[in-house]
Amino acid sequence: MTLRIDISGLPSERLRFAASPLAELTAMLHVLAEPGHHPQHADWAGDVWAALPPELAERLREAEFLWRSSQADFLFPARPRPTLAEELDDVDRIDDETYVTAALVTTCGGNRVRLAVPSPLTDATARERALDLAQARGARQEAFSERLLADPAAVRARVRHTLEQCAEAFFDTAWAGVAVRLATDLRLKNDLLKRQGMAAALASVSGAVALAPDGDCIVVDKLQDKATAAHGTGVTFIPSVFGNPHLVVVHAPGWQPVVQYPVAEPSPAEPVSLETVTLRLAALSHPIRLRLLRTLARGPHTTGELAHTWELSPPEVSRHLAVLRRAGLLTARRNGRYVRHTLDLPALTALGTDLLAAVLR
Repeated sequence: MTLRIDISGLPSERLRFAASPLAELTAMLHVLAEPGHHPQHADWAGDVWAALPPELAERLREAEFLWRSSQADFLFPARPRPTLAEELDDVDRIDDETYVTAALVTTCGGNRVRLAVPSPLTDATARERALDLAQARGARQEAFSERLLADPAAVRARVRHTLEQCAEAFFDTAWAGVAVRLATDLRLKNDLLKRQGMAAALASVSGAVALAPDGDCIVVDKLQDKATAAHGTGVTFIPSVFGNPHLVVVHAPGWQPVVQYPVAEPSPAEPVSLETVTLRLAALSHPIRLRLLRTLARGPHTTGELAHTWELSPPEVSRHLAVLRRAGLLTARRNGRYVRHTLDLPALTALGTDLLAAVLR
């Protein structure tokens, strides 16, 4: 499973390494929404939640689909700016159809391997599909999606105001703490790019990123087999401290490719019994189960959502989920008429940090 970014004919100066305040804020918000993905930041997340004003905490919960299981593409600037305010200004310039489509693809876990996603603002089928899938995510997400479709301008303004409140509440302090680490990483990457070339710079980003032998393509180990192109626009690489161990790639049609990569290594795993390891490795040996697990790493999903994403029958998905549950890698929780399956992160962590990093990419 790889994502391939066509860079044929692209000059090396179009490979851009730069820090982004908005992308790092997005990584922090993901940590707050999914602290189990980031045990190294658990204390930080707890302190932030404890200090948040109640109104801001509620705003973060109502909009968390934008950064929880996967992140909206507009949160990763192709041309990073020095300040969060400047990057939010750029987001404001995106038209409503592009913004809402990106938001609801994230909301509903849409299958991005398709060449195009029709806008729910103009396409009745896309709108119905978006609301049906939002309903499966819970009442808060369904209500937010309905408001976004009914009044995009008002909801966009509310989201921006929420992000600005985050800057005052915790981001400005955290950004000051990581800015030096990001700047150090950028100096190393840009020096490698200048002195040793594109292949060396890409290899230093992650073991999951490489230059194809013919030099015409960047290959990224990701959830789905997918291809995109960077002709004329380039590729932007954004370092992240809070994003570790995730490797986030913007690749949807119409968006310039952007890669957010971690600057730190995952923390060591705890040992588990041989019997448990054997059972879990056997469960992961099937390619479909591995794909389902990587999808679930992005957030809880129903059997129907998984079947739709991978174009499988619900009974087939159910059989594979049962194997993963018996191995202790999944939990299931009923929410009304929906049963949502969730990855057991501690169990996965026990198998090793390489597997954890691969699944969470």
